[in-house]
Amino acid sequence: MPKTEVMPASSSASEQSQNQTEVFAVHGADPEVLAYAMAKYSRSSLSMRDSLREISSQRAEQFLNTFYFQYGHRSIADLAHLAFAIERLSLLAAIVLVDEQRWDGQERSTRYQNFRKSGWYMPDFGGDQQAAARFRESVESLFAAYHEVAEGMLESLKAQVPCPAEMKPDAYERTLRARAFDVARYLLPLATNTSLGQIVNARTLETQISRLLSSPYAEIRQLGEKLRAAATGAAWNVHADEFAKLQQEIAALDPTLGERAAALLTREVRTAPTLVKYAAPNEYEIATRRELHQAATELLSDESIDPAPSVDLIDNDESLEVELATTLLYGACHYPYRQIRRQVAALDEARRNEIIALGTRHRGRHDELLREFASGKALKFDILMDIGGFRDMHRHRRCIQVLQDFTSAHGFEIPEGLAEAGLQPRYESAMHDAHAACAKLAQSVAPEYANAADYLLPLGTRTRALFKMDFAEAVYISELRSQPQGHFSYRRIAWELYEAVRKQHPSLAQYFRVTDVNEPVDLLKR
Repeated sequence: MPKTEVMPASSSASEQSQNQTEVFAVHGADPEVLAYAMAKYSRSSLSMRDSLREISSQRAEQFLNTFYFQYGHRSIADLAHLAFAIERLSLLAAIVLVDEQRWDGQERSTRYQNFRKSGWYMPDFGGDQQAAARFRESVESLFAAYHEVAEGMLESLKAQVPCPAEMKPDAYERTLRARAFDVARYLLPLATNTSLGQIVNARTLETQISRLLSSPYAEIRQLGEKLRAAATGAAWNVHADEFAKLQQEIAALDPTLGERAAALLTREVRTAPTLVKYAAPNEYEIATRRELHQAATELLSDESIDPAPSVDLIDNDESLEVELATTLLYGACHYPYRQIRRQVAALDEARRNEIIALGTRHRGRHDELLREFASGKALKFDILMDIGGFRDMHRHRRCIQVLQDFTSAHGFEIPEGLAEAGLQPRYESAMHDAHAACAKLAQSVAPEYANAADYLLPLGTRTRALFKMDFAEAVYISELRSQPQGHFSYRRIAWELYEAVRKQHPSLAQYFRVTDVNEPVDLLKR
């Protein structure tokens, strides 16, 4: 008999549906509601569509109050992403604001925009009118120098680089003016106003707000309060005017339908009414910073600051205990890493452990360890560079970065092209005057207002930061930041970073696709 072939039974429609992966984008849900819906995957078999249909803002708040605050499931806040516009804050505040490991955003560029008319932040001097007048005079003097150098550099560049026949005059002017800003920005004081946009998850926002509220700077504490208010209060809706007009038109045709439309079209949206409402100053951080500063002062009070290269790749001969103690003290002073480590290594084990213990003594139940405890990376770079160029390096968030406070103690950088343009004397005079005014102001005002003098420091002032990273990140930074279109400040740092690795690990140099910063650059290409 012929063999009968048995065909498999056809799958039912429901079985086929279960075997097909479905992917869809979600739009229109409030951030906390969406976070709740995603969190429900761990506690419910409902689909995203069904979860969102049944959730109200009130139910989301109840859920978050229970699982986020009572049970400590902080990962839920990772699911709520919030967008903010932060406008008219100082450059100093902007640097502190973006100092987060998990941060996405963009800021006004000092390389491409004229900041002369952006305005500046006026700190409070507690009614000391003389101090306020000195501050105002110094800031206005820096802006005058900024304008002179920008215009002078533009004319110098035009004399050096003629406009190619194939290039439009406005593009030529715009490109060279941006090159001029590359130099002139060194004179912008940290008081200069800027604006930025950020998109962060609610957990990062909560940490950010807490950190800002813990700052010694009044402006930054106020910024933390405003961020918290913006997250918990009504958000600005880009379509608000259009929706309101549409609702009015619907109401004119049918009042009952207009009421229903109002509930959807003109409702108030609060992006994170629950997740950040308890954000408060971090007492762990405040107390620890104070004690570490005292410890660093006691250990290094008799030491002058050692000369150091722009980029110092620290060898890995130290123990983890020495690295931890050194890093904790590094962020509390202005000394180079090697100089601090030399002092720490000379301590006995008990004293070294006391320093490490300072970093945990005030840690609360829900506090994460300070960033300084993220030790053990293979590559550690102690970098000393101008504040303006550092801000571009600051964006590399795969690194562990430990920043020192701003100071005039390290002097300032002299940007490329100044001498050729005959502008170096004007620049150096303005920088010396600003540093002198900063020191004089800090000494003349009441102690609680002394840090307001930091706003007078120009972007050309050197600042020190420790960058800890793996090999892949060192390659990435060197390759990206050494490219010809980059700013000459961080191009040089990226090259020196590569050179430091090449000298310590010569066999690994072949894996860098770095651009030699000593080669001439076409000034009309950016």
